[in-house]
Amino acid sequence: MTSSDSPARRPGEPALTALGLGAPAADPADTSPHAFPDGGTWRTEVPSVEGPEALSVVLKESSRLDVPIHRISQGSGIWMLSDAEITEMVEGCAERGIELCLFTGPRGSWDTGASTRTDSGGAGLRARGHDALAGCVEDALRASELGVKCLLVADEGVLWTLHRLRTRGVLPADTTFKVSALIGPVNPASFAVHERLGADSINIPSDLTLAHFTEIRRVSGAPMDLYIEAPDDLGGYVRMYEAAELIRRGAPIYLKFGLSRAPGIYPYGAHLRDVALDTARERVRRGRLALDLLARHGAGTNMSPLGSRLPGPLHRFTCD
Repeated sequence: MTSSDSPARRPGEPALTALGLGAPAADPADTSPHAFPDGGTWRTEVPSVEGPEALSVVLKESSRLDVPIHRISQGSGIWMLSDAEITEMVEGCAERGIELCLFTGPRGSWDTGASTRTDSGGAGLRARGHDALAGCVEDALRASELGVKCLLVADEGVLWTLHRLRTRGVLPADTTFKVSALIGPVNPASFAVHERLGADSINIPSDLTLAHFTEIRRVSGAPMDLYIEAPDDLGGYVRMYEAAELIRRGAPIYLKFGLSRAPGIYPYGAHLRDVALDTARERVRRGRLALDLLARHGAGTNMSPLGSRLPGPLHRFTCD
């Protein structure tokens, strides 16, 4: 089943149509022809879950509010977690059939370079130099040995390197790589390049237009990740009312329940405990609001079964 099989009404449509203000009919050509291998068109993700305590809060709230979760991701980095903490998070997610995704590091904003603090942003959040690349690889290998199956990446070279390690069996074949919103592609060609470099899901910036979604889907079926509410440092955009249309055009897509107007917590430590737990709790509540909105608009069906994580066949560059 694809998103075109799920009829949905637009926000306010009946009332506006009665006033002669109805929107033009949706163009079927804009509907994504792609889906996850399980047939679903969308999955859910709770980001910025920085450790076991925050994970416990998210799991408790998701049960209380009946919010289905396919993936939980962390932003501070594998290097900010102890082996025991990673193991606890792996086990907690495994018990619920949730994919755990941890961030490889270090990256440009936290090493000795100052270019990310200039007006131009310099090289952004990429891994600077051989040592930073090596640190990302070390993180990936360590996390994999502890049972982590999804790794978050903010550098094209790191992505290609980890993909090559996966093809050689150094990393397990079912390891997946998620491209960070910090380097998210903004056009169809760059999206397709990330897919071919080894990405299994790709964050796109939350300010892309609906037309951009359709353009990307004409060249790639790789899963998209999208903040339907973005953190302030990624623009603070709130696109809940567009969720049904984002699914229709962007499937297969992960709906990420972010949080605007919230303090930054990267890299996380105990000094940020209260804000990390409070924001984790509120992200789940935002997820409930988004799911309720989808249901009201008749677009809450066609979600991937819980426990689904693999992206299906994707296009890759040939590894040497």
